[in-house]
Amino acid sequence: MYEEAGLPRDPRTIQRYCALNKLDCHKAETPTGERYLVAPYSVERHIKYIKEVSRPAATSHDKSRQDATVRTLEVKPEPAPRPTTTSTDQPRSVATATTSDDKYVLMLENQVEFLRGEISVKNTQIAELTERARETNHLIAGLQKMFPLLASPDRRGAEEGQQP
Repeated sequence: MYEEAGLPRDPRTIQRYCALNKLDCHKAETPTGERYLVAPYSVERHIKYIKEVSRPAATSHDKSRQDATVRTLEVKPEPAPRPTTTSTDQPRSVATATTSDDKYVLMLENQVEFLRGEISVKNTQIAELTERARETNHLIAGLQKMFPLLASPDRRGAEEGQQP
């Protein structure tokens, strides 16, 4: 359509127009790779825009201008399409953390490590105290058997009722 309008464009330029949203289009996955599917009305609209912008204004006076240096544009062939992959790999997200964020992350990781150590020590202390309480209960039970006066009042009454 661009060539028919007298404005030839290479495929890369059209891709750039699509990327810059100058044309209404969307990317589609094809067997040979990704391609832009462009709406024809948007190409017509863009051609009209280019012609309108490139024509000289009606109010301007014809004055000679200095010639601009003309560069020939090298037309590069479109690169061979990459083979499509069959995996569902997702692209990696770009790390956005700054160095100041890294300091805070490191500080928080150190605090987490310290707190985990504290919990470990406290769990050990609780286990030791539980063992001591169990040992104390065994010792008191043994003493109560040796000395019936140390037994609890209900137990004493039960023992006294059994002996005449």
